[in-house]
Amino acid sequence: MNLYMMPQAAVQATGMAANAWLAVAIPLASALLLLALGRKADKWGHWLAIAASTASFVIGLIATVGLLSVDASQRVTESVLYTWLPGTDLSVDLATRFDPLSATFVMLVTFVGTLIHIYSVEYMAHDVDRRRFFAYLNLFVASMLMLVLGNSYLTLFLGWEGVGLASYLLISFWNFVPEYATAGKKAFVMNRVGDLGMLIAMMAMVAVFGSVNFSVVEAGASGASAGWMTFIGLFLLLAACGKSAQFPLQAWLGDAMAGPTPVSALIHAATMVTAGVYLMVRSGAVFAAAPTAALVVAIIGLITLVFGAVVGAAKDDMKKVLAASTMSQIGYMMLAAGLGPVGAAFAIFHLVTHGAFKANMFLGAGAVMHAMNDEVNMRGFGGLYSKMKITALTFMAGYLAIIGFPFLSGFFSKDKIIEAAFVGEGVRPWIFGLITVAVAGLTAFYMSRLVFMIFFGKARWSESGANARHPHDPGPLMWVPMVILALGSLFLGGVLNAVGFVSWLSPSIGETPHAEPVLAPIVITVLTLVVVAVGVGIAWTMYVRADVPATVPAGNALTRAARADLYQDPINENLFMKPGMVLVAGTAIADHEFVDGAVRGIGKGSFGLGNLVGKLQNGFARSYASLMTAGVLLALIVVVSVGLGK
Repeated sequence: MNLYMMPQAAVQATGMAANAWLAVAIPLASALLLLALGRKADKWGHWLAIAASTASFVIGLIATVGLLSVDASQRVTESVLYTWLPGTDLSVDLATRFDPLSATFVMLVTFVGTLIHIYSVEYMAHDVDRRRFFAYLNLFVASMLMLVLGNSYLTLFLGWEGVGLASYLLISFWNFVPEYATAGKKAFVMNRVGDLGMLIAMMAMVAVFGSVNFSVVEAGASGASAGWMTFIGLFLLLAACGKSAQFPLQAWLGDAMAGPTPVSALIHAATMVTAGVYLMVRSGAVFAAAPTAALVVAIIGLITLVFGAVVGAAKDDMKKVLAASTMSQIGYMMLAAGLGPVGAAFAIFHLVTHGAFKANMFLGAGAVMHAMNDEVNMRGFGGLYSKMKITALTFMAGYLAIIGFPFLSGFFSKDKIIEAAFVGEGVRPWIFGLITVAVAGLTAFYMSRLVFMIFFGKARWSESGANARHPHDPGPLMWVPMVILALGSLFLGGVLNAVGFVSWLSPSIGETPHAEPVLAPIVITVLTLVVVAVGVGIAWTMYVRADVPATVPAGNALTRAARADLYQDPINENLFMKPGMVLVAGTAIADHEFVDGAVRGIGKGSFGLGNLVGKLQNGFARSYASLMTAGVLLALIVVVSVGLGK
């Protein structure tokens, strides 16, 4: 469109969106500078990192306000930086796409990311490598922004690999502890499995559409064969399962708690695990043309939301409870994305509110660790409310939001997904809907268990002795971000619902159609609240009214399995790792015996032939005369034989 023919507001909005690349460039430059300067930047490097993240937030905010100032039809803008892969049949530009979906992610990543940066100043104050930690945080933010601002799957993949690298560096940040280094490698390797899915999907896009640009794929998806779209959709799902820790690539998420707690907050709330949901929603046109693949997305989400909730109900490590909770909540979002237009907007709605209350709770968990000598076992807590009121109240805001307490953030977002799960024909909506309701009750149970074991009941710690604890609230650099996120936990969902957040997303993902669930919405809401109340009540009876054992009870078979992450590691080892090791060992033997053996055989043969020829060339005249005589006789025999044959 000619800029001179556009309304002035649209011209300004386009210009603002064109500068969105700066939101990526500034934290990336900051990360590289801090790594290059090394110890010279130790005293002030964290403030530079915070300034860079804040600048990205301001740039994103200005560009988002610009989108709000124009008509919905003009809210999708692309800006080409340069031609990345020039060619005739396939040409890829390094370009940004700024629309309501990417703007939503930019605001979430930069706002929550900046609060986590500020929190980390005090949390990492005594770490000698704090400057390097902040460099990695900036790299994480820049990579996630690249992921959501790209206008093609290849540009997205650039950020996709960046968050994989940053997560590896941050999860294994304290790599002098062997199990922490192993946790980082585990996350890295499992994400590479998902990345293979993304690469295969992009190859298929090139084969079908001749492009990996979002707009080209969206335009051509409806006219492509269902087989190709299903193929692409399933491999995109594989990619999403790796990044978002969805079944069967979820085993890395619990171990990722090895990193400093601010890393956990960033991974679970604003980056990394949200990337898979973004990919599914951004690829809505592919899944609309491939209903089978969309159904698989929904089923994977359903399995994962149950898996995470069951594991979370049995863990005693508070960070691993929150990790399992993230797995389950992302499962809700994946389910919603698999439901198509009915649920896609609600997936993003819940992703945004979840970003606030999950970051809130992870930072709260970090404050508890900060006060309790880095202890994470909830059986060693209890009664902390009286000692850490700010931490307890802010944490409880996130807790009430995630269980869907009426009119808090989770109530407006998660309950919409539950309602969408009841939409459809036949038995499927009943299965999907009732499972989501049941898991809402299980979520209420394990999150109540978490809060009660940490903050209420009898204190299971002492202020004297060898293991003395002196719990207290952290300083303002930590509690101010916690308070801001707590306010988001309480009110963000209601505000977004009031301003029409779902409609805001429509230029990116299409209109959300009105669909009647098989049960009346009020019935679904009441049923969900009743189940949630039951979950809270059971947790209160078990962990407040009754004493919490200091040692882990034996438990039943399901409890023991859940404590062991439902044996996901042994399953992966026996199904994939050990057969893989056998295959590699067999390949090594074949390489040594056949490939190397053939090379060695050729060498030995050449050497032997050389020796034979060498013996003939001995320098004695009589030997040469004998050979010449033998040659002449042989020639005569051949000539005579040929003559007789005629």
